Amino acid sequence: MSEEKILTEKEATLFMDEISEAGMVFGLDSIRELLRRLGEPEKSLKFVHIAGTNGKGSVLAYISTVLKTAGYKTGRFFSPHIAIPREKIQINGQPISKKDFCRILTVVKRASDEMAADGLARPTVFETETALALLYFCEKKCDIVVLECGLGGRDDSTNVIHTPLVTVFAHIDLDHKKILGDTMEKIADCKSGIIKEGTSVVSGIQHDEVKRVLYDRCREKGVDIFFVSPENVRYSIKKQRFDVGNHKKLIISLAGINQLENAATAVKALDMLSEKGFKISDGALRTGLESTEWFGRFTILGNKPYVIADGAHNPDAAIRLRESLDVYFPDKKVVFILGVLKDKEYDKILRILSERAVSIITVTPPENERALPSYELAKEACNYIDNVTAADSIEEAFETAGFLSEMNGKCPIVATGSLSWLWRFKTAYEK
Repeated sequence: MSEEKILTEKEATLFMDEISEAGMVFGLDSIRELLRRLGEPEKSLKFVHIAGTNGKGSVLAYISTVLKTAGYKTGRFFSPHIAIPREKIQINGQPISKKDFCRILTVVKRASDEMAADGLARPTVFETETALALLYFCEKKCDIVVLECGLGGRDDSTNVIHTPLVTVFAHIDLDHKKILGDTMEKIADCKSGIIKEGTSVVSGIQHDEVKRVLYDRCREKGVDIFFVSPENVRYSIKKQRFDVGNHKKLIISLAGINQLENAATAVKALDMLSEKGFKISDGALRTGLESTEWFGRFTILGNKPYVIADGAHNPDAAIRLRESLDVYFPDKKVVFILGVLKDKEYDKILRILSERAVSIITVTPPENERALPSYELAKEACNYIDNVTAADSIEEAFETAGFLSEMNGKCPIVATGSLSWLWRFKTAYEK
């Protein structure tokens, strides 16, 4: 390694952009071969593996923050990123450094080049990121890794790992139907493919047809599954409270009524880890839950008026957002700023959100080839509401939203849709 030229940051970016053009390839053969050439770093790690449609990132955040608070060196790998690509790979909440990213990517690229030279398919960008993350966590001797599926489950690159200590399912619903299947059962079957013999399985609240699929897969693998829901909930835009199992009056700081379900699921997963030797005190659990942060999930940016960023990128997430608005702002309409990708069911998202909208401002998510142009989204929005504006930039959208909020009694402003542009919105707000 000392004689090998390490990629510069520019070279690393160019390489990742180059392999991104190949798109997605499902299946585990390529990632298995890549990891074999890298010394199979995954075999020295312990995992919590998370799948789901909505909420899996939040569940990851709760579990990893509590484990860090309990004193464990905790790796976490998730997607998509919000601000910078490196943030997908973290230890104790800190993204991998530029130096480590470039150094380890150099090793992964060499193995990738060797595969191509041997006539094998070059690993995709997600396979490359997965391998980089696992090599990094192994090198840094993480006590445990919290791993989020990228898309689906059975054929997702993260499913290359051996049996995880705990397998977790956040809420499963319809999304990516062209890839995962056009029914709830097909999508659940794909996601349930991460269940392995010997693991412990926990799930949040699920549709009946999803529960049946998860039950059947667990029975096939000879493992039990526990479905969890929070009890004695107290909703609040600042501090929310709930009970789960023997844990009473737990507090979370993340807003959004669905966060109570996500947190309860995480608590059960942490209980399972405790049964397997991880020492998590009641104090660490409570402190970790309350200190968990996760941007883009009903994130409050300001309160005069309330300005909220929430990545409601599919119909199920839009329903959750609308329900949260019904609880927190029952008597106020909302100014929505909406930007989505072309492959999303934006007509359904618009229909759901328009019930709470005084106005909808559309934007084009920047620097994303899958982005739906704001004028096309505005045209669709006119089918559901009269007051629609297509903005040329995120900054223009925010200025317009501020004016409309002022005209409507300082009503809340909610930036939503694809997560890919919400960090730019946050920056515009802070300016």
